[in-house]
Amino acid sequence: MIKGKLIGLVAIEREDLKQLLSWRNNIDFRKHFREFRELSIANQEEWFEKKVLNDQSTIMFCIRRLSDNELIGVCGFVYINWVHRHADLSLYIGWNNEYIDNVGYAEDACKELLRYGFNELNINKVWTEIYEFDDKKKKMYDKIGFIQDGLLRQNYFYDGKWWDSRIISILSKEFKY
Repeated sequence: MIKGKLIGLVAIEREDLKQLLSWRNNIDFRKHFREFRELSIANQEEWFEKKVLNDQSTIMFCIRRLSDNELIGVCGFVYINWVHRHADLSLYIGWNNEYIDNVGYAEDACKELLRYGFNELNINKVWTEIYEFDDKKKKMYDKIGFIQDGLLRQNYFYDGKWWDSRIISILSKEFKY
């Protein structure tokens, strides 16, 4: 277990998949994901088998609250490029229908994931894409020290409107441990 102040990051187990699927299919959460469709348990199991268990470019964790070990979210690195030492960050809190909570679980999980990526995996840059309307993630990532690398104009269609996507990143040397 990778321990933070509030959370622990642990391997995803097969018995976690139903809860993760429930969060992934939450209509209020899904607008923040690249995957726009409703997923089935077969989709979730295929992702687990192909990506989590067998893809070297994916490292995912369950986020568990330290106080009671409750599963509260998921995070990890996808599209890891081991040659150029960068990875795409994936993170959300499902607990209490929060997506990104106000307690600090998401921030703690992000910081611990970054520590792991920079210190253990020797990753140099972690990047992610957030949509223009995702104020909670923008605020959290700004606080951690992510910097906007680029803007993809009208890159995402949601709720009858085109939205910009922000590409943001943080370098190992920029992360304040």
